[in-house]
Amino acid sequence: MDCWNITSCIDNNNFKNQIGLTKDVVILGGGESGVGAALLAKKLGLSVFLSDGKQLLPAFKKELDQAAIEYEENGHSVDLVYNTKLLIKSPGISDNLAVIQQFHVKQIPVISEIEFAYKHCQGKVIAITGSNGKSTTTKLIHHLLHENGIDAALGGNIGKSFARIVAEGIHPWYVIEISSFQLDGTKDFKPEIAVLLNITPDHLDRYNYDFSLYANSKFLITKNQNKDDHFIYFGKDQGILDHLNMAKGHATVDALEIKINHKMELVVGGFELSIQKIPIKGEHNLINSSCAIKTAQIVGLTNDQIKNAIVTFENLPHRLEFVQNIKGIDFINDSKATNVDSVSFALRAMDKPIIWIAGGTDKGNDYTLIEKLVDSKVKALVCLGINNAALINAFKGQIDQIAETQSAESAVRTAYAMAKAGDVVLLSPACASFDLFQNYEDRGDQFRAAVKKLGAQQSNNN
Repeated sequence: MDCWNITSCIDNNNFKNQIGLTKDVVILGGGESGVGAALLAKKLGLSVFLSDGKQLLPAFKKELDQAAIEYEENGHSVDLVYNTKLLIKSPGISDNLAVIQQFHVKQIPVISEIEFAYKHCQGKVIAITGSNGKSTTTKLIHHLLHENGIDAALGGNIGKSFARIVAEGIHPWYVIEISSFQLDGTKDFKPEIAVLLNITPDHLDRYNYDFSLYANSKFLITKNQNKDDHFIYFGKDQGILDHLNMAKGHATVDALEIKINHKMELVVGGFELSIQKIPIKGEHNLINSSCAIKTAQIVGLTNDQIKNAIVTFENLPHRLEFVQNIKGIDFINDSKATNVDSVSFALRAMDKPIIWIAGGTDKGNDYTLIEKLVDSKVKALVCLGINNAALINAFKGQIDQIAETQSAESAVRTAYAMAKAGDVVLLSPACASFDLFQNYEDRGDQFRAAVKKLGAQQSNNN
């Protein structure tokens, strides 16, 4: 009996007798994704068991207790986790782990939380993926819809998990950000509108350092689409173009380019708006904006509705976020830039000499990709990390001033000492944050706090 959709299986009166299950669903991973899936399974009337190899956060344990969901932490009980007909795997758990391989050996279906939520979602889905820009684009699409009175839930890889928002109630539209990890493990997932922004090398350690495997995961977003669905992608991204043969779906395709007319207006179909009025800056955000505008047009918004909404958009923190100007020096928080491609977007967006704060946990970065940008825009480099060797070796012959720091406050003060009025201090790390910080948000928060502290001190000194 090969049935991954557990609710269909349970409709069979002989199901439990035939299989002898103690739990309908087992969930591995107790983060937002796993807990969201557990809450949805419980709401569907399924018996569910959640297992996490690490300690659960107190807030998640409280939710599971309140919902009377059984769980374990700090390890997996083999007899319990394999006693099921369906496994829902959190995206952070690799398929290569032995505990997951055993499910395949036992022929127990393994799906993602995204797939589980989709099967029980009664609204239409807008799904956004890409190596960079997906959070901004997801939030912008949701903003355009919400500001025009359209009931759309926001979640996925941003904020609440897809499963959680499906469990919380029915909406006409679901706007969800999806990572490659979340797309892995989907089978029938089919969004009405799929957006693919770009594909650049990232997370390759998860894909055997094979870029094509990573690209294939991204293209799963359109795999099951038909002619009534829409597939939007940026038609000038080389990573997409090199792997376009992986787009096996049959959706209506919109390959977008950045179009700017003689009045310096962004043009998308009949939509025209001065780029100065678009609140998110940089060439990459013109791509993100174009994809969001096209999505809103497909949903049915007029160009005037889109114009009135887009000018009120506020971007997410840690993405080219202006923090403060201190004595003529701008401080920009781009902590979310955890790969070289993201840094290239940030450098292009700056029109002032840059004091660049970078570093952290290196993911095998190829800094040669930004050598020309660094040469033309960066006057000094402040390394923020425990091991800065790769970063220093890449730029020691190119940047005259290079300093090493191991705290956000030290990095901010060092950069300030190197800068002069008319410069910009840009935190755009190109690396993961886990050597000194909890995550990129923590890194950005500490950077912001250090800038505010410095600003207050300089103000008091006047």
